[in-house]
Order: sequence, then structure tokens, then C-alpha cells
Amino acid sequence: MCGIVGIVDVNGESISKDLLKRMTDVIAYRGPDGEGQWAEGAVGLGHRRLAIIDLSPAGRQPMADAAGTLIVTFNGEIYNFRDLRRELEAKGHSFHSQTDTEVILYAYKEWGTSCVNRFNGMFAFALWDKTRQTLFLARDRYGIKPLYWYFKDGVFIFSSEIKAILQHPSMRRAVCLPALNEYFTFQNILTDLTLFEGIRLVPPAHTMTLSLHKGAVPNLKRYWDYVFDPQDSLNEKDTENRLYELFVQSVQRQLMSDVPVGAYLSGGMDSGSIVAVARQSLGRFMTFTGGFDLSSASGLELGFDERGNSEFLANLLKTEHYEMVMHAGDMEHIMPELVWHLEDLRVGQCYPNYYMARLAGKFVKVALSGAGGDELFGGYPWRYYTGLNGNDPDDYYKHYYSFWQRLVPDSEKQQLFKPAVFQRIKDNSMFDIFRGVFNGQFPPKKHDDWLSASLYFELKTFLHGLLVVEDKVSMAHSLETRVPFLDNDLVDFSLRIPSRFKVKEIAKDINVDENSIGKRRSYELKTNAGKSILRKTMNRLIPSHITERVKQGFSAPDASWFRGESIDYINRLLRDPKARLYDYVEPQYVHEALDDHCSGKHNRRLLIWSFLSFEWWCRQFQN
Repeated sequence: MCGIVGIVDVNGESISKDLLKRMTDVIAYRGPDGEGQWAEGAVGLGHRRLAIIDLSPAGRQPMADAAGTLIVTFNGEIYNFRDLRRELEAKGHSFHSQTDTEVILYAYKEWGTSCVNRFNGMFAFALWDKTRQTLFLARDRYGIKPLYWYFKDGVFIFSSEIKAILQHPSMRRAVCLPALNEYFTFQNILTDLTLFEGIRLVPPAHTMTLSLHKGAVPNLKRYWDYVFDPQDSLNEKDTENRLYELFVQSVQRQLMSDVPVGAYLSGGMDSGSIVAVARQSLGRFMTFTGGFDLSSASGLELGFDERGNSEFLANLLKTEHYEMVMHAGDMEHIMPELVWHLEDLRVGQCYPNYYMARLAGKFVKVALSGAGGDELFGGYPWRYYTGLNGNDPDDYYKHYYSFWQRLVPDSEKQQLFKPAVFQRIKDNSMFDIFRGVFNGQFPPKKHDDWLSASLYFELKTFLHGLLVVEDKVSMAHSLETRVPFLDNDLVDFSLRIPSRFKVKEIAKDINVDENSIGKRRSYELKTNAGKSILRKTMNRLIPSHITERVKQGFSAPDASWFRGESIDYINRLLRDPKARLYDYVEPQYVHEALDDHCSGKHNRRLLIWSFLSFEWWCRQFQN
């Protein structure tokens, strides 16, 4: 796990190593164990190293092959690299390190750009091919590792983080208004845009090539996608058996490391199952849990502290367990630092995750996470109900789109944005962007298809947003987060599992507001429909009262805190007439949202969090 940067000037201008060093220095926390810069003519690559596999100097990057014709800078882990290495050695390739980085070089030499189809892991890398005078970039299937790029006037810049690209003297910091519209619609950005005008995110499962000749432009190509192909011939017991085998295999694969490995342990099924397998393989190891001070919480928020369940599992599995408790004022203290690291605002109130990564980073370099289980196996049934409650594909898209306008509906955009901003974004259809995510795989024709379509959408958008955020909050503390549910073999099999095994009959009469606190709990108290096959499978690893219990996501009691202990902080920022976000949005809309929340009339916690985040984004990144 590392940080990568690079520049190619197709006009032929030489690249400065000093500039490359400035770019790597600004993301030094991603790789405190070493650095490297390589430049030759109009091409330059840089690297910051977080040493996980082969801690010796042989693992330094940028790394070249023996002939010196290929140079790579790589961020991530290729979990099947030893198998690939044996295959490549059988074809005559020789290796000089024990790294997965070197396997990328010779995999490219042997199989060309199609090498990415053989990698099982999380990765973002750039490889300069001197012979072909071509830069080749790639991002993993699921988007676990980010890769940003900028291209203008023949200058191509890329990096693991946006702030490194901003070091280039040609960069102008302007807000991308279409991206801002997406963010305040979905609390996410569904396209490849970012809030920085001109800077884009390479989509998951894509490669990019750029040739070094005047007039060349980047060429983006998708190499994989989620394809749902439910096999009706599968029976439930055989599915459980195969799912169990693949899950255990995935966790064991992702334990490879030459440094200490730990895991987050929420007290729920997904993280608990990961820890159970890891514990069998590694023996005693470290687990980490976050809890919340609930003295000022109320209602459903009183069930938000999962420390009791995590302590039960830690005791059962005999892990070395560490906890921290978060309080209302903790958000205030961390926001400037957090937004500096996030850069690319995405889903959720992630300051608890930032604190948890800081805790884990004090003890280990690698932490296993349960991300992906909900999106693959149907963990959000109250969402799917919205889309399924229709009569045809058009109804499906219309209903599901109305649900995913998480912050501000289209009907209120003119009240939200300043007139000049609204004029520039008013013709930018959020519904077209939403529907475009489905990529022609659908329209769904029957309810099973609609459920698969919903899972597809959430894997491509919501999960991707979570992964981008997780990368930023963990790497801020020089911590590598791994996600065993996102193993190629496990994912491929999950796409073949019939929908009826994942989600029981969805209760269409149970309507749950996505913006509400405790949405999962309020739904599952009435029907525990989600992740049925996964629950049955994980009973082999952890007690049934854990697999069957009503699950609560990792969320602070912000609805109460935003009305109580945090309100002075919120008012100082958002009721200040000189607040930076008011260059783009109307103060009256923000103030009314605050009044609405504080009165208890509606829960606007997601929108308030997004206003706070955007205010700090403006302060941190606007000139």
C-alpha cells in the first residue's frame, strides 16, 4: 500500500524530479517507509512506500524490469501474485525480489494490457513502456484504490490523491459545478468527476493508455463489470457450502503480510466472520472497535453502541482487543484534518471511521474490513423495496431514483444554488446520470432482475464511495485496509447466487426513510429479510445470535448531537454570513435546513454533514 504520482508531457517537455518530489512529499503519510522518483525526458513517476510485502530495499519503487524497458509505480496488493509468479517463472521470467510489484512488470511483459484480468487484489498502478512509448494505468475491479488524473494542453498528471496533482504549477483550483450538483443530490458523485474542475477519477475496472506523441489523448477502456447471472439450478445447501469455502479462502489470501495484521470488529456478522477465520489462521491477533457516548442520545440512537457485542466476540475468539469511545465534540476537532485527507467528498459521516483508523494505525499496518458484504448479499432491503414497488422498468428507475436523491431533490435545486450556479447546472440531468450507471445491463423485466439491478447500482456507486472514503481515512494514518468480501472468486460466485437466497420476500408495505437514524433497525425489527444465505453460511463461524441479530451500521448519534452538543459549532460555521460555501449555495436554504432539524420536524443530519464538509472543503482547497 503506497502513494503514486506521475507526469507525461506529450509535447516533449522534460519532467522535473523536484516537481515529482513535491508531489510525493504532500502524500508522504501514504508511504512513510521510503520514497522514489524516476524521470526520463517527458515522463516522470514517483512513489511513497508503505512496506507490507518484502520489506527489503528490493521493494523500492518506481521499479524497473531487468532490461530497464518497463518502469512501474504501484499502490495496492495482488493477493495471487505468488501463483502468477510461478506461472511467469515457468515461462522463463526471472525475479529479483519477493514483491507483487515485480509480478506486475513481468505479467505486463507476458500478457500486455490484458494482465489486469489475471490480478486478484486491490490496485492502482502506472507503467511506462519505453519500447512502445506508452503509459499504461489501471485500477482494480471494485475501486478499492483510487487513481486521479488531469489532462490539459498536452500535460497528463496522475496520483493516488488530488492534492499531489495540485502541486503542478499549471493547476487552477476551481469548483466543478456538475460534480457539486451530483454531490448535493446523491451525497456521492456517480460519474468520474470530482469537485475539482478538470480532475477526474479513473473508474473502477478501467485501464487508461497514453502515447508519447504530440496530439495524443488518454484512452480509457473498461476491462470488467459486475454481470449478474443467477443460476436457478443451484440449491441452497450447496450454495452455502461453496460460499463458505470461498469466504475462508478469501480471508486466508488477504492475510499475506510481512507486517502485523489486525481487523475491525464491530460486533456484527461480517466483521465477526472475518475475524473468526483470521484467528484460526494467525492465532491471537488484534481487533479494534469504536463506540459512542450515548448520554445525550435518544430513541433508536440508544442502540448505536455495539461495544457489548464486539467485546463478546473478542472474548469468544480470544483476540487482543482495543476500543475507543467517541463523543459529540470529537467531530468539531477533526473536521479540518479529515476534509484535507478526504479531498473527494463522498458518502456518509466518516469522522468515526477516521478515529478508528487512527486507533488501528497505532498497532498494525494492515486492518481487515467487512465492507462489501451488504452490497453483494442484499443487506439493505428497505432500499430495494422502493425500486421493486412498481409495474415496469420505467417505474423501477423512477422510484429508485427518487429514493437515491439523498440530500436535495431536483425540485429544490433552484432554492439551494446561487442563481449563477443554478444557471450553469440546471440542464445537467441527475436522472440521466443515475440511469447511466446501469450501463445497458438492464432494463430489468421481472422482480428478480430489479433486485439484481439495485445491487448492481449500489456496488457501482454506494460501495465505491465507501471504498474511496476508506482509502483516504486509513492511508491518512499509514494504514492499509483490506476487504475480504471483495475477492474475485467470491464476488464472481455471489453474482451467480439466485436473489431468493439473498433476500427473503421483501415487505413492500414497510417504508423506511433513508435519511432517518436507525433505518436498518426499524426495518429489521419488522422483517429480517437481508443477507439470508450469508447469515446461514456464517453460522459455521460465529454464534447464531450474532448472525441473526438486527444489525446496526457504524454510525454516531448525530441526529441528537446536531440538535444538542454540536449545535454551537454548526451554527458558528453555517450561520456565518462569510462562510465560504455561500459562494455556491443560498444561506436561506441552509438556515431552513438547520431550523428544520433542530425543531425535530425532520432529520437532516446527512445534509448538515454535507454542508459542513463542503464548507471545510472550500476553506482547505479554494485559493
